Amino acid sequence: MEHTTTAAMPARATTLASRTRWGILTILFIVTTINYADRASISIAGPEIRKALGLSPVEMGFVFSAFAWSYVAAQLPGGWLLDRFGSKITYFFSIFLWSLFTLLTGGVGFLTGAAAVAMLFVLRFAVGAAEAPSFPGNSRITSAWFPTHERGLASALFNSAQYFATVLFAPIMGWLVHSFGWESVFIVMGGLGIAMSFVWLKTIHGPKDHPSISSGELAYIEAGGALVDLDGAKAAAQAPAVDTFACVKELLGNRMLLGVYIGQYCINTLTYFFLTWFPVYLVQERHMTILKAGFVASLPAIAGFLGGVAGGAISDRLAKAGFSLSLSRKVPIVAGMLLSMSMIACNYIETDMFVVAVMALAFFGKGVGALGWAVVADTSPKEAGGLSGALFNTFGNTAGITTPIVIGYIVQGTGSFAGALVFVGANAAVTIFSYVFIVGEIKRVKLVKSLRPATA
Repeated sequence: MEHTTTAAMPARATTLASRTRWGILTILFIVTTINYADRASISIAGPEIRKALGLSPVEMGFVFSAFAWSYVAAQLPGGWLLDRFGSKITYFFSIFLWSLFTLLTGGVGFLTGAAAVAMLFVLRFAVGAAEAPSFPGNSRITSAWFPTHERGLASALFNSAQYFATVLFAPIMGWLVHSFGWESVFIVMGGLGIAMSFVWLKTIHGPKDHPSISSGELAYIEAGGALVDLDGAKAAAQAPAVDTFACVKELLGNRMLLGVYIGQYCINTLTYFFLTWFPVYLVQERHMTILKAGFVASLPAIAGFLGGVAGGAISDRLAKAGFSLSLSRKVPIVAGMLLSMSMIACNYIETDMFVVAVMALAFFGKGVGALGWAVVADTSPKEAGGLSGALFNTFGNTAGITTPIVIGYIVQGTGSFAGALVFVGANAAVTIFSYVFIVGEIKRVKLVKSLRPATA
């Protein structure tokens, strides 16, 4: 059973604890920032791509969704690869390949007509498949490196990189589009990611293999519930094998996890609105220039980042204060989603400054409530952490398929974003319902039906 306070931990371990785990988290944060910048590059370049290729709103919706089709389809294979080959090497190939496909997207401008549209869709599809192991990998590494009472903040920080990506890169990408054309965004971001993949290979290790970890820190995180042997050869040899399809069935049959999956789908509806249609909303509905939209889009992102850090810190503080893990995770999620629903008010506000302020409040709330990956780290069976995170991410990123397309139809059918904002806000309400009435107690799942004895 995992410990939720530091009381039971060896005093010497606490005293000698180094901070190597926070260095690991820093790398996760940087990689995830690049990950989300690459995802968002299509939205920043979107207005110019639409103009250059003559795409309708519905066609643009399908291009926006290309990433998510393959991202969702590749989740379970990606999770299997993580469990089979470990987080370090699987994640390296993930970073390298998604960055390569992003870089190649910059060459689509040399094509015209249907060939350009098709190649744009194919390359975004390839980026999605390559990124599939990323977030299950983040969750898996966090489970290995962080005790339970620090996991909320750790998960919130790597998850908040999605906002930091917009804060840092939206203005840069907007300037690149304005100054050098939309193709330049993909070339610059792809090159940056390829370089980062080799930094990853050099700096990431498991807790028992890291050259900088102290014996005190290792004892501290292990006593607090960190799965320090997750990628170890000894653990892999001793662990019972998992029947993949039986495991998926067993996880789907768990009411707690099903509620978490539904909640993540709805939370990601907010995420994908922000990643795809939000800059278009600013340009089309609010009549901003693409350069101004790139800078304005960073303001709600700053709020989302701050909300993410706040949500994780609040959750861990509640856990350290002795509240149950269920209450510690659910309180920020419910409060955050209530704040997110405020975006509907933008339909009744004329002043751009107030619209941006309300959107900032909504994305602050979204950040506070985005604790799903902490819940995954808390609940995933230790024999199938990658598979469990992949299944969670499959549900969550199905919203990446549906959200851009649904909003595309709403905008084309009504001529405005009013219905789109109601649609996104309603998903925040469903998240609240799911965590309050479906999830129940949050605890680690123990596989029963899908384990096979390990072979000698």
